[in-house]
Amino acid sequence: QVQLVESGGGLVQAGGSLSVSCAVSGGTFSIYAMGWFRQAPGKEREFVSRISRTSLRTYYSDSVKGRFTVSRDNARNTVYLQMNSLKPEDTAVYYCAADPNGLEGSVRYDEARKYNYWGQGTQVTVSS
Repeated sequence: QVQLVESGGGLVQAGGSLSVSCAVSGGTFSIYAMGWFRQAPGKEREFVSRISRTSLRTYYSDSVKGRFTVSRDNARNTVYLQMNSLKPEDTAVYYCAADPNGLEGSVRYDEARKYNYWGQGTQVTVSS
């Protein structure tokens, strides 16, 4: 059974930085493209970033482009999200997710239903 566990969330001031991690177990990590989503109170879950199996391709939402960086270490079965220049509107629960199917199919990479496995989330709070 594939399990994803996020860590590293917390409280940070606006303009600060934070890194969150997601450790994957129970599956073959290197076959999954990995995504990050977030959900703020009262809002729908939204796409943040995605990284391909080999790290060759990365994708970001417009709201985080230039501030966030996704990376992965296939030897450690872990994906990371480095968040810089944080804003209060970045406050949300951050989820990692695994997609075993790559870019095949009609579902877009920024849709939550693209991903088969999800972590429990980690809270990121940015104070103004």
